Amino acid sequence: MKIYELPGQERPVDAFESKGVMFSGITRHDGRIQISSLHLEAGGVVGRHPAAVSQLFLLIDGEGWVSGPDRQRIAIRAGQAAFWEAGEEHESGTKSGMTVIMAEGEELVIEMEELASF
Repeated sequence: MKIYELPGQERPVDAFESKGVMFSGITRHDGRIQISSLHLEAGGVVGRHPAAVSQLFLLIDGEGWVSGPDRQRIAIRAGQAAFWEAGEEHESGTKSGMTVIMAEGEELVIEMEELASF
């Protein structure tokens, strides 16, 4: 058995004009599925960009907002998740800070109850 501490080896994210975001890889499977953590400091933003593959954005601490192609900001809090299909333009941010687990892959199957669709 091995014990690890999140978030691991963080590195800053500045792509897509992002600010106040730190990224840390958690695991991947044959390059097809990747699980990472993101920590956004107060005022942090992951800039608008198309999803390279399906992305599940699981908010585990804090609160913020997410948006899809329509650019409408939807409030999100710890215990909720946003899902973007491959190619879907999206952005996320926070006023107070948030921590996210991100699952990315070509064939993600979501097994949670859907609250809303935008």
